[in-house]
Amino acid sequence: MSNNLTTSRRNWLKQGALFAGGLVSAPAILSKPAFGMTPYQGAYNLKEYHVAPPDFSKIKVRLLANENPYGPSPKAIQAIAESASKGNRYVYSSSRKMEELLAEKEGVKPENILLAPGSTDILEKTAIVQCMNGGNVISADPAYMSLVKTSQAVGATWKNIPLKADYAHDLDAMAAAVDGDTKLVYICNPNNPTGTITPSEDIMAFGRTVADKVPVFIDEAYIELAMDPKITSAVGLVQEGKDVIIARTFSKLHGMAGLRIGYMVAQPERVQSIKEMVRTEMGISVTSMEGAMASLADNEFQEKTMTLNQECREYVMGELKSQGFEPYPSYTSFILFPIDMPTDKFMMAMVDKGIGIRTYNIFDKPHCRVSMGTMEEVKKFTAALALVHDKGTVQAGGK
Repeated sequence: MSNNLTTSRRNWLKQGALFAGGLVSAPAILSKPAFGMTPYQGAYNLKEYHVAPPDFSKIKVRLLANENPYGPSPKAIQAIAESASKGNRYVYSSSRKMEELLAEKEGVKPENILLAPGSTDILEKTAIVQCMNGGNVISADPAYMSLVKTSQAVGATWKNIPLKADYAHDLDAMAAAVDGDTKLVYICNPNNPTGTITPSEDIMAFGRTVADKVPVFIDEAYIELAMDPKITSAVGLVQEGKDVIIARTFSKLHGMAGLRIGYMVAQPERVQSIKEMVRTEMGISVTSMEGAMASLADNEFQEKTMTLNQECREYVMGELKSQGFEPYPSYTSFILFPIDMPTDKFMMAMVDKGIGIRTYNIFDKPHCRVSMGTMEEVKKFTAALALVHDKGTVQAGGK
């Protein structure tokens, strides 16, 4: 395992002070177009791109953040309400219980579990621990950029490996890119923002070899929504003792994005390397913890979410194709597709019609990413899309 495991808390805090003080600038990193996927444009960060922010009162259908439109589950809401009276206590006892529940679910021991306020927290803290002394991180391109950007912010470089023609990770190229300075290999499966998958058996084979050289981080935020028996978690690699990190979240399937809870499954040494720096469970409220435990037991709600998400995904996919678009195959709660007009104009035209979506430039080509809402919401999206997008021009007016 990496010698980062033994890095002192004091050195890490010094790095954090440099970052907070502006010597390492996140905005500066965001401005470097060093990869195929340029930073996304969305209703939340239009100001960074020098575009006037939209009037949020115009957004009636929110399909811009891959949120679950059906959650939290009723059982989670009840548990949250009932646990509010525990708000004067820290989460110690709840977190121990949660670790035990997740360990049983994932077929590991409690010491293999790390709780955190969402999986993004895990991505970023892992990046800091692994890359505080420099090195490089390997990931696909395009990819979810949270871990990569945090790694760059603390001094690492990024080896970006383009996705293959079928939008799967190029695992052979990623393995070949590993060198003596590689601190982490990051895989997001299913991938964000493309929504595509890499076959589970390929990832398992990759982990069994590459994780003997360098930690492999597998982000499975959307895996429950794939609805394909061939797509399975890679948590078995942790069970086999491999230096693999699995990140999961309650934000998607469980509809708890605003309640902030997620977890890591990894070798105890890897879990401990983060715990030596920060107590991640201290960022979770007792209400979120109790709600998550109740949601784990609500199989009916989980099945409902998966089924309705798949129905909306199939509907939107069909509508996009019927309107002449070429969407990427999706195994998630969103669909990515190329558009033939500038991203800012497209997005603002959709906002004007009450639809919040997200746009990206990927390899200098404009794309739209639309999240799955309720069936009523996605039908409003496809109706607005037909009005807005006509041979690369934004139609004036519209109903």
